[in-house]
Amino acid sequence: MAHKLYVRINHAEKPLVLVRDREARTWQPEDGRPVDLNAGDKGVFSVLLDGRSVRAFVVKEDRELGVVKVRIGGKMYTVSIEDERAHLMRTLGLDKRAGIVSPELKAPMPGLVLNVLVKAGDAVKKNDPVLVLEAMKMENVIKAPGDAVVTQVHAVQGKAVEKGQLLLVFAKG
Repeated sequence: MAHKLYVRINHAEKPLVLVRDREARTWQPEDGRPVDLNAGDKGVFSVLLDGRSVRAFVVKEDRELGVVKVRIGGKMYTVSIEDERAHLMRTLGLDKRAGIVSPELKAPMPGLVLNVLVKAGDAVKKNDPVLVLEAMKMENVIKAPGDAVVTQVHAVQGKAVEKGQLLLVFAKG
């Protein structure tokens, strides 16, 4: 089974997905593009991507938040890295930084919206049920990721949703 990392550069909406199977020692882009990454001195990397070689310097690293500041040439980049668990938590609308509520709740899996339990303007507390999603013949109660106010409801009772589809939008409560 392949392991995945989700990498966002400068807060890009769509992550670069890196994969590695149990036998592989290096991470490669899921789209199959060949990449050669070599670690040099501490915090210095040589990257060969699409026939172009660049040197990347790690300027600052916050392992707890999974964020790295990297300098390539004269430009600074913010790179966030999520493992599969952290990516799922984000998809569910839970931010791994304590006390911070993601403004969007997205479908964690494809399914059918059985019931929407909130409407725009409703205040919710952490773990309040906000909707019921049926997936693989199981009812899944989706809960509020934190104290917030529902600002938009995109989920519609009786409608199918795809994994990652926007269900609710929150504002800080």
